[in-house]
Amino acid sequence: MKLYNYFRSSASFRVRIALHLKGLPFEYVPVHIAKGEHKQAAWAGVLTEGLVPALELDDGTRLTQSMAIIEYLDETQPGARLLPTDALGRARVRALAQIVACEIHPINNLRVLKYLTRELKVEDEPKNVWYRHWVREGLEAFERQLAAGPTGRFCHGDTPTLADCCLVPQIFNGQRFNTDFSGLTRTMAVFEQCMQHEAFQKAQPSACPDAEA
Repeated sequence: MKLYNYFRSSASFRVRIALHLKGLPFEYVPVHIAKGEHKQAAWAGVLTEGLVPALELDDGTRLTQSMAIIEYLDETQPGARLLPTDALGRARVRALAQIVACEIHPINNLRVLKYLTRELKVEDEPKNVWYRHWVREGLEAFERQLAAGPTGRFCHGDTPTLADCCLVPQIFNGQRFNTDFSGLTRTMAVFEQCMQHEAFQKAQPSACPDAEA
């Protein structure tokens, strides 16, 4: 398999974590979205949505959208299970994952932040305030969900799930923007637990071949 991705893309980071959790080998294909490579004609036939990540299967089929990719891998590949076996557990894990993937990430990803600065002429600090506000608000909801559900070392129980695949990249990005994580006791405890796991360590941006110095 080939993973077309960018080392700082949180959506790409999610898929890298999932691949490593399941012990699946893959070819890392870097696409530097901060430099606009994903918009170049050379990538038009590969990145049909003009976004990363995209996962190319052995037969040439390409999958897009990180959540769909991860659920496909979980349904078709052996290794660690990223969604619980029970319906209620799956619903809770998906809800936690979607707080990040649907509530936080869409209004704070790179193309949104660039639109704020380039098109709407928002200065850097107000842009960063925007970013921190939405991350903090989303993670407060995440914290409440953790508190309301089953306890464990990870988001749902004692093994990583789709929710952990989504949480860790969001914390990494939040750290880059000096987001306030104070009071998010359960959330940050899960993050620290994840970062002791080899799969999360291998997937993090600094471990990627295209990581910038």
